[in-house]
Amino acid sequence: MRQLLAGYSRFRSKVFAQHSRQFAQLARCHEPEALFITCSDSRVMPEMITQCSPGQLLCCRNPGNLVPPPEETSSGVAATVEYAVRVLRVPNLIVCGHSDCGEMRALLDEGQLRDLPFLRSWLGYAGPMSHAFRGVMQDPRVWPAEDRLRVLTELNVIAQLQSLRAHPWVARGLKRGNLHVHGWIYDIASGEVRCLDPSTGSFRPLLLQPTEVETSVEEPIVA
Repeated sequence: MRQLLAGYSRFRSKVFAQHSRQFAQLARCHEPEALFITCSDSRVMPEMITQCSPGQLLCCRNPGNLVPPPEETSSGVAATVEYAVRVLRVPNLIVCGHSDCGEMRALLDEGQLRDLPFLRSWLGYAGPMSHAFRGVMQDPRVWPAEDRLRVLTELNVIAQLQSLRAHPWVARGLKRGNLHVHGWIYDIASGEVRCLDPSTGSFRPLLLQPTEVETSVEEPIVA
């Protein structure tokens, strides 16, 4: 806790002071460029990965970066998607999985969920595709552990994109062409992001060259 308080003190005395005019503008305007749906894992930091400043990303975080179907309303995910699309009118929706995801590991070994009833129930939204392929990947002679985890993580992102498209306001935006959905996977160790290529159904590097679109990125607000 001491580190958190020290960080807040540094933010108030240095970061906020240097950017007070920008924060004053943000207090009156909320126009994020994307809704970023990702895991609650503390190692995944959307603003750091995308180098966004405050106000540029609307984040929705939950275990396993899941998007339940539209009829599920208790988690708040549907409400966040609805608000992002209908009120804030964000043009992009991103579902981002990540390497070494504890929830995906738990799906591969349900013994980990024995004493976690709420998490076990929540992971039911990982999608029929993820659950079906989990059984196929059980044989370690065919699927090494890390390969199983990687494939299941990819399948889960694809399943969540399908669920996201089923939300009526998302479907309308896609049909009109003013809304776009993206599937990403972030590798913690390398910092690489891979994206779903709709033409092949596979994941490829988001950028062919790491510096290929660095032309007009604003400097993020950092300590």
